[in-house]
Amino acid sequence: MSDYIISTCSTADIPEETFNKYDIVCVPFNFYIDDVPYKDDLGKSISNEEFYERLDKGADVKSSQVSVGEYTEIFEKYLKEGKDILHLALDTGISGTYQSAMIAKQDLEEQYPDRKIIVIDTLAASGGLGMFAETISDLRAQGKTIDEAAQWAEDNKLRCHTWFCTTSLKQFIKGGRVSKTAGLVGGMLNICPVLNVGKEGTLEPRNKVKGIKKALKSLVDAMEEWTEEGTDYNDKIIISHSGCLKDAEYTVGLVEERFPNLKGKVQVTNVGTTIGCHTGRGTVVISFWGKTKVD
Repeated sequence: MSDYIISTCSTADIPEETFNKYDIVCVPFNFYIDDVPYKDDLGKSISNEEFYERLDKGADVKSSQVSVGEYTEIFEKYLKEGKDILHLALDTGISGTYQSAMIAKQDLEEQYPDRKIIVIDTLAASGGLGMFAETISDLRAQGKTIDEAAQWAEDNKLRCHTWFCTTSLKQFIKGGRVSKTAGLVGGMLNICPVLNVGKEGTLEPRNKVKGIKKALKSLVDAMEEWTEEGTDYNDKIIISHSGCLKDAEYTVGLVEERFPNLKGKVQVTNVGTTIGCHTGRGTVVISFWGKTKVD
């Protein structure tokens, strides 16, 4: 039995069975639909499809990060069992949850001086965070200590690439990431913005493409550009989608055609409710390991 647990946020956007398969503890975010609170509990309280249907009908949604008290409660359960904790936090460029986890860590270390809590700012989100957590779990299974796994995470987090495009700018406009004017023009011209998570963890616009298929191809082009091996890439890949499975499946086809040596099958997952509050329906995310980010 391992002497440490690996935890990450529900914003890793991997399903419950994957959390269980890799023995990863899920720390749930919170969200609201028309001011009614919900836990981002991997689709138990409300399915992803119902969430996006309600969003399509005009529901007001917003997310809320994990509180210090929630982290404390979850961490302490494992500390009492004599376990150390390696927590992989959602990117600080888009959330303050890392700071909450750090405060909980500092408080608990005073109560449990013989235990170790390590919190990593992964600079990753959605499928990228899920891929990150799976890889750290693989290292634990190979016998890596908590310190070795944490060091690998720090050394390699800028190699975790997450690129995405969207057909709907409604939630991006609401969140202030896209101006109303730009959003209106983009919608009229069928423009799909292409973005990625940059080296500081912030969302960086990279391209504007007319039409979803061209936008999805641009994601695969970015993967070829940024993988060390090019089309010989043979590691993990996760493709996530916010209520647009056909677009995700189209992207899987593009990836499998261009990258024949992938490690296992392409994982297709749902963009969960927390991140879905900010993307709305119509976003496709592609996550992979690659060269160190430079911008």
